[in-house]
Formats: sequence, structure tokens, C-alpha cells
Amino acid sequence: MNIEVNNISVEANNGETILDVLKRNNIHVPTLCHIKDMLPSGACRICIVEDIKTGKLIPSCSFPAYDGLKIKTHSYKVINARKTIVELLLANHPNDCLYCDRNQNCDLQTLASDLQIKQPRIKGQKEHHNLDFSSVSLKRDPDKCILCGRCVRVCETIMGVSAISFINRGSRTFIGTALNEGLNTSSCINCGRCVVVCPTGALSEQTQYEKVIEAINNSEKTVVVQYAPAISVSLAEFFDIEAGTDVNGKMNAALRRLGFDKVFDTTFSADLTIMEEGTELINRLQNGGKLPMFTSCCPAWIKYAEEFLPDMLDNISTCKSPQQMLGAIIKTYFAEKIGTKPENIYSVSIMPCVAKKFEEQRVEMGSESISDIDAVLTTRELAELIKTYGIDFKNLEPESADSPHGERSTAGKLFGVSGGVMEAAIRTAYAKLTGNELEDLKVEAVRGLEGRKEAKLNINGFELGVAVVSGLANAIQLIDEIKKGRSDIHFVEIMACPGGCINGGGQKLHSDIEDIKKRMQSLYIIDIDENEPLKVSHKNKEVLDLYEKFLGEPNSHKAHELLHTKYHKRDVLL
Repeated sequence: MNIEVNNISVEANNGETILDVLKRNNIHVPTLCHIKDMLPSGACRICIVEDIKTGKLIPSCSFPAYDGLKIKTHSYKVINARKTIVELLLANHPNDCLYCDRNQNCDLQTLASDLQIKQPRIKGQKEHHNLDFSSVSLKRDPDKCILCGRCVRVCETIMGVSAISFINRGSRTFIGTALNEGLNTSSCINCGRCVVVCPTGALSEQTQYEKVIEAINNSEKTVVVQYAPAISVSLAEFFDIEAGTDVNGKMNAALRRLGFDKVFDTTFSADLTIMEEGTELINRLQNGGKLPMFTSCCPAWIKYAEEFLPDMLDNISTCKSPQQMLGAIIKTYFAEKIGTKPENIYSVSIMPCVAKKFEEQRVEMGSESISDIDAVLTTRELAELIKTYGIDFKNLEPESADSPHGERSTAGKLFGVSGGVMEAAIRTAYAKLTGNELEDLKVEAVRGLEGRKEAKLNINGFELGVAVVSGLANAIQLIDEIKKGRSDIHFVEIMACPGGCINGGGQKLHSDIEDIKKRMQSLYIIDIDENEPLKVSHKNKEVLDLYEKFLGEPNSHKAHELLHTKYHKRDVLL
């Protein structure tokens, strides 16, 4: 069928909303509350268009297209209505744009500019709520909330957590936690999905920016940095470089120019994780251990399990995440190697995730009052740091990471995408159990951005069942099946963020799905690159050298002391 948009005939399909049709035809209409691929809430009315036949203003996000419909997207009436909506929002909004985390990256600010709102026309009494700095990962400024509901919807629908919701009614409505307590006592899992979808500065990460700068300028500290596998294919977008471009070498150079003494690649410890986790899986399979075994790389998933699935904690691998494993090795093996005390090393990690800020301060993540990691910066914070120091990122000459924790396999690099941990583990587990390498290292069944993937693999006559889920709502469905008796799944990879770390809560805000796909494809391209000879974790020479000189063997007593941990039931306010 056809509809008429701004006097131009446009083709529409049955079941599409007006907004669907407009977006498919690259006709811009602003939105605030809308989230792609989710049912419309129609809360903000910014997306209104004018029905020419009736003269009515209709919300394009929820109004179905029909044959013969005629609309204007930017008529005089539409623009005035949108302008009034934004002015009403601004009337109850703080005027501290210069100091806001989202300055020049705020949907409300952009709308005000586009609609030529230059001075306040509507005045009223502003609401005032307490700032919430209780969480180590996130901070909340309810005064900047415009009640679009995006955060509430992703927390409930994508994550299955519902840590925040609408409180009160009418003009007294605001978004808060259960009993309006701090985020630290709520069921929040620190995933940061709310930060990613928030259109203003109402939600943002707790920054450790100043701590890192202070450490770099402390001559008594050896400041070491590591970066996650997903960072090198995500950072480019902050510097007007094609999305998905692998800027690993430029990033190494930038980190040295920032003043870090050593630059390590967390992909090294992804390989180390596979050695430990693969050995643990084999032991469980051969010795009647608790199955299925769940991965433990994602701290948001771990906190979810501690709060909502305490009866399943024994199913979770005891391995620390790659971030924490490398942190532990840096404060022990590396400290010995350079002849310094652990307390004289300041260890920083660059992560695509805000939950890593929560993970690094857990009491389990260290020993003898020495934390494995001292500070965590997100991809966004790293980009800000590089810009603050005036580094010409685009024109940097590529450099390599430092040894002894810089070598990595392409299998470890796949940790950045949903299914990557599983694929890397399958390659190593197969080799350990059969004595042979997989003929085709590519495990297609666990690749892609789908929220749930399953596969069966024949290993020496045993059919190993594996599952990969991202987005905790998908994980909940699978776990319900397992609780009801499903027994054909032995190993499960769980990532809180849809698509995995390439779409983490610390990545670039407003990331387009096509950009996320490009990040994923870049990791797959690295894996098949002929110039990348190391394809499996168990052949990483630096990892093998670490076992020979320091750890002994995978799952040894020393490895368990440094690289493994335990998780505990948490009580939350509900």
C-alpha cells in the first residue's frame, strides 16, 4: 500500500507503524521514548505527525500506516507542538548543561537546538530529588529525568531485573528503585543498559577518571593498563574512523602517550581463562561435577545469579573474569618479575562495561588487602582521556602491546562478541579431550547476534550440548528449562548485554545496530586473518610460559588461589 508523506508517495507494508515507514525511507522524525524493536509506549509525543485529512496530530511510533494516509512530518502545527513539549520538559530540567556528563551528547539538548528554543518561555516550580551516588558503577540524577521510560523498559524487558520503575502518579511521578533506596541496595546488576538508552544525563557511569590521572602522575607508582578484546574494534567510532575498524596498534600508542608504564592485552588472560575454564569443564564432565556449567566472565550476570538464582551458584565456573585474572597475575608474577611490591603497582583496565567497576571492588577480587584491579575506565572514558590530552589518534603509528602479557590468540579475541567464549572453549576442550585440533575451528552455530544459540558437538563419541545467551531475559528462559529437567546442555555462555561486550554498557552511546554488527564482523575477520597464526588459546606461548614458571598447571592449587573465586547469595530490597 501507499501513504503520502510531505506530498511524496511512499510504500508501506501491512503491520508497520508510521514511524517504521518513515525510518525505512530515511525520513527523519525525532523521538525520545521510542526504542527500536520494542513495542511503542507513546509516552513523549515528540514523534507526532499531522494527519492532513483530519488535521489531528498523531504519534507516529504507535499509529499504524494505512492505505491512503496523508501526513506532514514538519508542518507548522507539528513543529509548534514539538516545541511546546520540549519547552515543558525544559521548564522542569536543570540548567547545568556545561557541567553535565551528557553535554553535547544529549537528546533533549539536541531537540531544543533543532527547534530553535533560545530562551525559556514556560516557567514553573522544578522538582528536586536527591542525587544517588551509592552505586560504584552508576550514578543517578533524577532531576534530569524526563520520564521517557526507556531505562525502565530495558531493565525489565531486556535484562529481566526491574531494578527501577515509575514511582507516584501524575505530576509527582519520578523513576526510582524499590522503596526509593540507593542503587547499591537495589536489585541493580550494574549492566549499564539504562545508561546507554537514557536520552539525558539522568543516568551515567561512576567515573574513575581522576584517580587514573593522579596515579599516572605519581612517580612512585608503576601504572599498568590492560584493555578488553572488544575495545580495539569499538574505539575508532569516537575519532571519526569507520565503525568496526581494528585500531589495536593506535590504541597501544595512545595509552603509552597518556603515561602508562606497561600496556597489556586482556585477550592474553582470555586465553588464560580458557585454560582454566576448559580444564574445569572437563573435570566436571569426567568426575560427575555440577552441570551445566555457566561461564563467569560477565559480572552483571554473576550479580544477577547471586540475587535471583542462589540455588544455581554451584553451576557457575569458579574462574575469575579475564580482567581479574590478569589483575591477579600483574600483582604477583609481574610484580616479582620487575622487582617491586604489589602495592606499588597501580593496575587499570579499559572495559566496554560499567559492571566491571563493580567487579573490581569486590572483596573476593584480591588477597591480603591488595586488589587485583585498582580502577576501571569504560571505552567512553578512554576516548575522553585521549581527547583531553590532545593526542592525534588518527595519525598515530601502530605499536604492539608489552610482554609478558601481550601475546594473544584470535580465539581469545572472540571473547568480545556473544558466543566467542564458547567458541574459544570448544576449540581447546576438543583438543584436550581428543589430542587433535578441530578440523574447522569456526563454530558457526554459536556465532551472530541472536539472543539464544545452541549446538551439539560430538567429542570422542560424547555429545556435548552447549548454549549461548545474551540479554538476561533470554538466559532466564533457558535456566527455567534447565530447572524443569532439561539435561542435554552441559556448558552455557551468558552475557548480560545483547550481542556481548561489543554492545556493552560502557560503549559509545546511541550505537546503531549496523555499527554493532561491524564490530562483530571485525572480530571474525581478525580470527580468519592469515597474518594471525595463533588461533587457539592452548598454544599461547606466554600463557604456557606462565604455567611453567609460576602457576604449575591449569586448576593447580596456585591457580585456584589466584585465578578462581566463589560467589554468594545476596539479599536485595524488593
